Amino acid sequence: MIDLRQLRENPEVYREGARKKRITVDIDRLLALDGRRRELGTQIEQMRAEQNRLAKESGPMIGKLTGLLKQAAGSDRDRLLEQIEQLKAKPSMLKTEAASLEEQLRAIEPSVQELLLQVPLPPDADVPVGKSSEDNVEISRWSPAWFDPSKSFEANKGFAPRGHMELIERLGLADFGRGVKLAGSRSYVLLGEGARLHNAILRYAMDFIHTKGFTPVTVPVLVREEAMVGTGFFPAGREQAYHINEGARQSPDDPEAADPSRDLFLTGTGEVSLMGMRMGEIIDEAELPLKLCTVSTCFRREAGAAGKDTAGLYRIHQFDKVEQVVICRADEAESRRWHREMIGIVEDLLKSLEIPHRLLQCCTGDLGPKNADMVDIESWMPSRGAYGETHSASRLYDFQCRRLNMRYRAGGEAGKGQTVFCHSLNNTVAASPRILIPILELYQNADGSVTVPGALRPYLGGGERIG
Repeated sequence: MIDLRQLRENPEVYREGARKKRITVDIDRLLALDGRRRELGTQIEQMRAEQNRLAKESGPMIGKLTGLLKQAAGSDRDRLLEQIEQLKAKPSMLKTEAASLEEQLRAIEPSVQELLLQVPLPPDADVPVGKSSEDNVEISRWSPAWFDPSKSFEANKGFAPRGHMELIERLGLADFGRGVKLAGSRSYVLLGEGARLHNAILRYAMDFIHTKGFTPVTVPVLVREEAMVGTGFFPAGREQAYHINEGARQSPDDPEAADPSRDLFLTGTGEVSLMGMRMGEIIDEAELPLKLCTVSTCFRREAGAAGKDTAGLYRIHQFDKVEQVVICRADEAESRRWHREMIGIVEDLLKSLEIPHRLLQCCTGDLGPKNADMVDIESWMPSRGAYGETHSASRLYDFQCRRLNMRYRAGGEAGKGQTVFCHSLNNTVAASPRILIPILELYQNADGSVTVPGALRPYLGGGERIG
């Protein structure tokens, strides 16, 4: 969520930010509703102040008039009675008027919040402007000495390659048919050495990120809606999430009694729970930065991806991912420093596995609502003849923390000092089974077997080859 005060002061920054991200949001309507909301708030405050003033002044005046009433007669008595009634009625009239204004205010608030949640974080000024991922800019690339992506696979290794689907079938590493039977399209079952390799990369990635000072955490993959909204995955990404209508289950015979607050959602990344578990908290500055990691099962509906990568392990509904999150002080330089460090950690991981990869600076049109900046890391996949995304590192400043109401006390002793919204960043450490594509395809041998990368062998009982 953006800072509404900053939006009021610099609306054009947010209009331009939304335009660059190709996101449609009615900022003018939001500003108009916000203006009306503040106007109503001022009027209500004025009426409350007037009520308080009358409460102090009317009592003595009514007492004085009541005393005069005892000696009055005729028209004088009628006039005094009218004055007394007016004094008694004025607070009630103000209360009624204030209640009417409060009702108007309550009616406006949901529309303000709905629009506010749609306003994207403006991209940083140094993010290249573009329409889609086609306009992303390559930053760098790396390859081990034994493989050059600019040459054909056969030129590198001396034989024609097999794609990961063929390797999986020959080596019995997965069963796609039974996966589809169980759960429909984009489903799979990993078998034998395929399951072991999948778990090996996840265990290695968790150990690797732990050596970098990140604290391992186990988190729920079922969360309430406020966690999805707070981390910025709703409302824009609602169509990608699996929804469990738990509220309706409580009253199956009475739909009107359904309680949406009890509904749950399957997370598409461990980032949701790593961030959400501190929502609504005030963190002591001495605790920062929080460096957290988790391995969790992730679920994505892949809505809008019909016909894209329907076979194989690239685009699937369920996978496991090691995720890293940093929650730090509200300082742009510190956020940028952590962004570089988190990307460097993943580069080191891929280098340790000797997987050719490149860094892509995402353009404004590929950022999404919550990111000020994002860098994708793509690994070389011989069957695609191209790099394929395996990691994504995002810098969000206070966008998530403002929505989550996650703050820290800055520049003061514990329990004192001004509260400030934290900054947050996240990055994929390893997502499997997608990462198995470059591993299987790059490490395949002419006889159809696959050499196990040296870094993973301790996690496979020292095994050096599959098949």
